[in-house]
Amino acid sequence: MTRFDAETPEERQKLFAEGISAHRERASAFVTFEADADASALDTDSSEGDEDDPDEAPPWVQFGDGTLNLDCTDAELDELKSVLGEFPAFKIDDIIRPDEAEGINVRVSALADANRVSQCIERVFREVYDQPDEYRVWVTAV
Repeated sequence: MTRFDAETPEERQKLFAEGISAHRERASAFVTFEADADASALDTDSSEGDEDDPDEAPPWVQFGDGTLNLDCTDAELDELKSVLGEFPAFKIDDIIRPDEAEGINVRVSALADANRVSQCIERVFREVYDQPDEYRVWVTAV
C-alpha cells in the first residue's frame, strides 16, 4: 500500500479494496478502516446529547478472514441490517452486547471480492455511521 487515507467516494472504495488486498497478501489478522474524527464531528446533530463527547471513538470497520467487524448502537444496527439487505452474500454471524460496554459488536460474513466488500464498507460508513459525503477515512492497521 502506498496511501493510507481518502476523501471522495471513489478514492475511499479504492482505498478499502487496496487495504483488503494488502491484508490478504500479508496474511495479517485484519485491516482496520477508521473515519477521521474531525470529519465525523462535522455532521452531528446538536440535539443528540453525546455526539460531542470528545472521548467517543470515531466509527471504524475491520475486515479479516472474510468477516466484517464493527461496533454500533441499536439504531445503527437497524440501519446495518437495511444496508446488508442489498448485499445478499453478506450476513450477520454474531451480535455481541457486552455488559461492561455500551453498544453492540457485530460480525458479518463478507465472502466476496475486495471490490464488493469495499462497496459495502462505504455504505456502512455513509448510511450506518451517517458520515458526510466528503468524510476522510484512514487505514489504521493492516
